[in-house]
Amino acid sequence: MQNILVCDDDKQIVEAIDIYLTGEGFHIIKAYDGFEALELLEENEVDLMILDVMMPGLDGIRTTLKVRETSSIPIIILSAKSEDTDKILGLNIGADDYITKPFNPLELVARVKSQMRRYTQLGNMNQQPAGQIYKCGGLAINDDNKEVTVDEEIIKLTPIEYNILLLLVKNAGKVFSIDEIYEQIWNEEAIGADNTVAVHIRHIREKIEINPREPRYLKVVWGVGYKIEKQ
Repeated sequence: MQNILVCDDDKQIVEAIDIYLTGEGFHIIKAYDGFEALELLEENEVDLMILDVMMPGLDGIRTTLKVRETSSIPIIILSAKSEDTDKILGLNIGADDYITKPFNPLELVARVKSQMRRYTQLGNMNQQPAGQIYKCGGLAINDDNKEVTVDEEIIKLTPIEYNILLLLVKNAGKVFSIDEIYEQIWNEEAIGADNTVAVHIRHIREKIEINPREPRYLKVVWGVGYKIEKQ
C-alpha cells in the first residue's frame, strides 16, 4: 500500500482527503503543520506529499524546500490562492503539481494517481546500471535505472523533470512546443501550460548546464518551443 502524507492546518480538509484517498487504496499519514510533516517524513516511508501553503509555524513553501534537500518524492501543493504567481512559486521551490482550494476531490484523486504513476515509473534510483541508455554529448540517461549523468556526474531530477528531459533527449534535434510537452508529460489538455512547463525547463537547465544562460544541451527555439541540441 502506498503512503501519502497529507498536511493542512484545517483538520476537516485533512479528513476529507483521507476519506477519498483511503477509498482509492492509499494509506494516509496526517499532519497539521510543516514541522510535524517533516518529523513524520523521517519516521515513515512516504510516496507522495500533499501540502497546504498557508500553515502556522512552518508553511508549505518552506516545508517543500526542506523536503527537496533530501527527497524527490512527488509534492502537490494546496492553496486558497489562485494567482499565477502563487502557482509559479510552488513549482519554483520544487512542487510537482498545484491545486487551488476549493478543489474537486475527484480531481485531487486523479492528480495523485498521475503523480504516483510517474514516480513509480521513475523507479529505483539505486539500481545497478543496465541497458537502455540515451546519450547526447556528455549528457546520458540510463532509462533502466532512471539515472541521469552529465560528464559522468549524477544529476538528481524530480519525476517530472526526468520525464521532460527523457522526452527531449530521445528526440534530440526535434522541437517540442510547450503544449506538446505538457500533453505528453501530464497526459491532459494543455490549457495555460506556459508557466508550468517553463518552470520545469528552467530547473532542468540549472541542473544539467554549466551555464544555464548559455545552454549547451537544452535550448529554446523562440516562438516555437524547446529541444535538446544534437551533439
